Amino acid sequence: MERLATTNAAIVILAGTESHADTGRLVNRLEAAREFAENEGDELELVFDGAGTQWIPELEDEDHDYHDLYAAVSDQASACDYCAGAFGVDDAIQDAGVVTVDDNEGHPSIRSLVDDDYEIITF
Repeated sequence: MERLATTNAAIVILAGTESHADTGRLVNRLEAAREFAENEGDELELVFDGAGTQWIPELEDEDHDYHDLYAAVSDQASACDYCAGAFGVDDAIQDAGVVTVDDNEGHPSIRSLVDDDYEIITF
């Protein structure tokens, strides 16, 4: 595979866990995150925010269909501190060792990522 130019990417997972469409959005984001993680020199921030924080305890389960995909990028993952509490997964996220971020009134600072030249990707 040809080496691509280096990029700073912040992938934000907002989709919850309720529907098949949500699962599809999660998998697409994790696939994109893995692509950045595998490209030498790229910087990746993987942010679970809003209802997306609910995915972390599910993906930590080794029997989950997408555990391996998550495990490939989980060292670059963080979660919104406020949303982890609001969705009742703060203890599970702490147990998983995922860092929570609260630099914008309890939430991740998207502006800081933009200021650090990260492309923000949500889809």
